[in-house]
Amino acid sequence: MRKAERAAYVMETLQAHYPETPVPLDHSNNFTLLVAVLLSAQCTDARVNTVTPELFANADNAADMTAVPFETIARIVKPCGLAPRKAQAIATLSQMLVELHGGEVPQDWEALEALPGVGHKTASVVMSQGFGVPAMPVDTHIHRLAQRWGLTNGRSVEQTERDLKKLFPEERWNALHLQIIFYGREHCTARGCDGTVCEICRTCYPRRRNPVVVRKA
Repeated sequence: MRKAERAAYVMETLQAHYPETPVPLDHSNNFTLLVAVLLSAQCTDARVNTVTPELFANADNAADMTAVPFETIARIVKPCGLAPRKAQAIATLSQMLVELHGGEVPQDWEALEALPGVGHKTASVVMSQGFGVPAMPVDTHIHRLAQRWGLTNGRSVEQTERDLKKLFPEERWNALHLQIIFYGREHCTARGCDGTVCEICRTCYPRRRNPVVVRKA
C-alpha cells in the first residue's frame, strides 16, 4: 500500500470510527479553551477537566482572571503539574490579552504564539477548534501514530505536521486532528499497539512482524 493509499484508508477508517469530533477539553469560550490547552501540557485532558471547573468559576475571561491572586491559580492548577509555571503563564497572558487585545483571544498566529505558555501546538488547537481555521496540531499521539502508519518519518514534530498537511485535504485537518487523538487513546495506544496490533496498523502493513521504533516528539 502506497503512502497516499494509506492516508486515504486512515481518513476513511477514522471517519467511520469517529463521525463526531467533540473537543475533549471542557471550555465555554476561546479564553477557557486557551487556558485548558495550556494546562494539558504533560497532563491528561481528563485531569485538566477536573481542575478547570473551579478555576473558571473564579474567572472565565481574561479581565476577571487578572483579579485572581497568583496563589489561588497555582493552588487550583497544581494537580496538572508544573503549577508555578502554568499559573504564571495564565496570569501573565490574561494581563496581555487585556492590555493588547481588549481582553479577547486574538485570531492571529503570531499574536497567540507571543503569549506566555503558548507554543505552536497550543496556538494550532485554539485556531482550529476555537476559530475554525484549518490547522494540524501535532501532539505525542499524532506524532506516534503518523510514524506507525507510515505517513511521516518522525524526524520532528514540525516535519510530521508538514507531512500530514500534504497528505490530507485542508478541509479535513481539524476533524482529523481529533480523530487521530481519539484512535490513539482507544486503539493504537503507546503500550497496547506496537505497530502490529490495531486495525489501521495491520491493514496498512499486513506483513509487518517487528515492532515500530517510534521517534520521540
